[in-house]
Amino acid sequence: MAYGPPPSPGQGQQPSWQQQAPWQQPGNSAWQQPQHGQPQQAQPGPGWQQQQPQGGGTAQMPGHFGPVSDDEKTWSLMAYVGQFLVGAIAPGVVYLGKARSPFVRKHAAQGLNMGIAAIAVWIVGGLLSLAVDFFIWVPLLFTAVVMFFLVYAGRAANRGEFRRVPAVVAWPLLK
Repeated sequence: MAYGPPPSPGQGQQPSWQQQAPWQQPGNSAWQQPQHGQPQQAQPGPGWQQQQPQGGGTAQMPGHFGPVSDDEKTWSLMAYVGQFLVGAIAPGVVYLGKARSPFVRKHAAQGLNMGIAAIAVWIVGGLLSLAVDFFIWVPLLFTAVVMFFLVYAGRAANRGEFRRVPAVVAWPLLK
């Protein structure tokens, strides 16, 4: 077995291991902007680039919700974020005041169910902790789980989606 340079290709050709990909050849850049008068063509490039959805500030909800406006996203997000400041009052205000849209109503009901569940667990856990000190951990752990799911559902609301929170955390009292 001989070691040395690879066999030389035919005249004017590069070996396959030295050939450049089409987007690496001079004059064919994936980042190149189209010139005036030239039609825009799809350029090969990195796979991580995604097309932005068309249509301004609306996102399509799966199911029967239809397009979701930015105002609806904001109010549904406030049903979750407001609980960090004022507890179950924030989703209650959203549910009673701005729940004309089914998207906002669904998020406000889920946020209010989470707030009511947290209040009930704190009352029962507080009463039980008077008898046995160990039970003070129950409402504290439940609060940590509720905060996790508030962020989880709030992120989905901000994207114009609905993510159902487990019934253990958001007791299905309101629909």
